[in-house]
Amino acid sequence: MTQSDPAIASSVSSLLTLNAGSSSIKFALFERPELALRLTGELDGVGQQTRFIASAPNSGEQFTYEWPHGTAPPDHAGALAWLMQWIKTWLDGLEVSAIGHRVVHGGADFDQAVLVNDAVMAKLRLLEPLAPLHQPHNLAGIEAAQWAFGLLPQVACFDTAFHCHQPFVKDCFALPRALYDEGVRRYGFHGLSYEFIADHLKEAFPLHARGRVIVAHLGNGASMCGMLDGHSVASTMGFSALDGLPMGTRCGQLDPGVLLYLMQDRGMSAKEISDLLYKESGLKGLSGISNDMRTLEASKELHAQQAIDYFVYRVKREIGAMAAALEGLDAIVLTGGIGEHSVGVRRQILQSMSWLGIELDEHANQAGQTIISTARSRVLCLRIPTNEEKMIARHTQALAT
Repeated sequence: MTQSDPAIASSVSSLLTLNAGSSSIKFALFERPELALRLTGELDGVGQQTRFIASAPNSGEQFTYEWPHGTAPPDHAGALAWLMQWIKTWLDGLEVSAIGHRVVHGGADFDQAVLVNDAVMAKLRLLEPLAPLHQPHNLAGIEAAQWAFGLLPQVACFDTAFHCHQPFVKDCFALPRALYDEGVRRYGFHGLSYEFIADHLKEAFPLHARGRVIVAHLGNGASMCGMLDGHSVASTMGFSALDGLPMGTRCGQLDPGVLLYLMQDRGMSAKEISDLLYKESGLKGLSGISNDMRTLEASKELHAQQAIDYFVYRVKREIGAMAAALEGLDAIVLTGGIGEHSVGVRRQILQSMSWLGIELDEHANQAGQTIISTARSRVLCLRIPTNEEKMIARHTQALAT
């Protein structure tokens, strides 16, 4: 494929959002003040077989580019530089007034989005060991945007902020108190996704939004959040983005004794264990085939089915735990790539949960409708696409006036 010619855009004020992850870089452009989407796209497979795709909803234009086979794919720095140049060329007269960034870890210091300065960047770099798959790339995205766009306001929007200010008993581990005071505590993640869902529920399902809701963000990264009146009261993720549910390549909940065994008896280094837990576990490790749920669902291999079964089992187990933390359940929302698109996984999770008051409407599930529970179901079951980019844009507009 060849890259299409950039579009010519009119001179209006816009916000750019950037989500630089471990293997992909997503971006979107929104018009101010209504935040209408002008451009969206992604660089996928960064460092591997990199592919670029973008679309302009207003004009219907599509842009694609693949690095030719036999050529070295760009690393994150190269991919960010290429993307910034492509966006600047596409803009051609369109004013960007601010840039918002997804930053996975805000630690204990950042409970809301902030304008970026040198002091903020210094604090965020200290958190890189807590989110090694994401934080370095998030910060590289900020630096690339600063280089490309100069002195434009940059806004950092945190995945941990939504879970801040929970009571001590929901925030701590049973470790010496001094470690808690040093920052060894539960942070929770996927907060931008959960915040978007909470806001959407207030608009579309206001009665349930005030109640007890479980939101399952199921994708290559997966977690669950228990909400009461739109606020986080429990999360499956804790100190790092490893905890809780199994993910594409991450292990999820693990007995810490396993880590002691790997160090003491297997002689594995910290880096080897980190690579194992972050990059070689989860669906990929269990199946030995792929971290992609679509690939596993299409496979006839026993290990593929066992990986799916384990994923479903852990989700169902955490639904029970979340319902206990909430002391009841009024609604459950499935979102994220798997939650939004996998009919089979949604069915396996919900069809045997009648003991909790859930009754799945199989026709609605097959059709991908928003409400996928029957009229008799005591718990409202919803399939809602998340939109982290829109959430970033809202925070950016609020701060960069």
